[in-house]
Amino acid sequence: MITQEDIGRHAKALLAFCGYPAVHYKVKFSILGVPYEDKELSLLRGDFLKSDIVEELYQTQDERGGWGNFQSKDYSVKTVIPTSAVGIERCLYIGLTVEDRDILFMAEEYLKELLLDPSHKEVREKNERAIPWHMASVCNLLEAIAPHSPLCDETWQQWLFIAGRAYEDGEYSHEKDQAAQHEVFLTKESRLVPMQSELLLKRREELSDFLEGAMLRHLGRHAAENGHFWDKTPERLPERFTDPQTRRWFKTFNYINQFRGSALYLHNAAEWLMENAREDGLWDWGTQTKDPWGYFGYFSCNRNYKHNRVVDCTIEILNFLKQYIDNNQPLA
Repeated sequence: MITQEDIGRHAKALLAFCGYPAVHYKVKFSILGVPYEDKELSLLRGDFLKSDIVEELYQTQDERGGWGNFQSKDYSVKTVIPTSAVGIERCLYIGLTVEDRDILFMAEEYLKELLLDPSHKEVREKNERAIPWHMASVCNLLEAIAPHSPLCDETWQQWLFIAGRAYEDGEYSHEKDQAAQHEVFLTKESRLVPMQSELLLKRREELSDFLEGAMLRHLGRHAAENGHFWDKTPERLPERFTDPQTRRWFKTFNYINQFRGSALYLHNAAEWLMENAREDGLWDWGTQTKDPWGYFGYFSCNRNYKHNRVVDCTIEILNFLKQYIDNNQPLA
């Protein structure tokens, strides 16, 4: 069984390998769980907030608090951060909180505006699913910044009702999911908004173990077998970690890993990751094909690409392993 001591050992190796303040802050705050009020972390925070990756977010954020369209990329504009959703995910990934500078505070106001002002929903109403799907996506990010936001209460309750109906027998029923969505959203389309498990898990303490377990068995099994928005999840893991497709599998791994009990599908993946660490305790993707999901999973360190690749890879794996441990603690 992978332990917190294992994470600590690999985190220590990364801290020794890379002296960049943003990396040290991310590892200590997000992975090792050093409290926000810790004196040493507070001193380190000053350098973190002046780092280039934070400054980039600050300088590119627009006056509304976003980074362009919410989810639809404007291909006429060349930008490192293609959408506001990606910008907010990047803020959260590197360890920013709403108390740090005013970046996430402005992003929070931007998300509230999307919920309150229909003229800024940025949704092409091609079908009935557009608005409820958009609302759930906005609430998912708002809940990540400001948990239990009153503006998300109704949307969260709607999805709790839908999930409760869809999984009421312990197994997923498409017909019951469809009936519940039609009832809640007054839609008639046969196509459904995907189950908003990430949003529901933002208030995990209000979910029953029965419902979360049912979602894990259905959504986790589907992701493990078919990939989550990606069709190249391996049927069996290769012996060597530095496979050209490895990084792309993490979209699937992280999706399954959001559930308690994720070891049901991820035990072999977690052990495989531990076995494939380098002798110095770090991981390296090796030469990779372009990762379509890698907009925010990077840490700027220096001009050495290989150095950056090792840092990015190791942090992503440590993130995964920390959540894996947290979600697979034995019951007391």
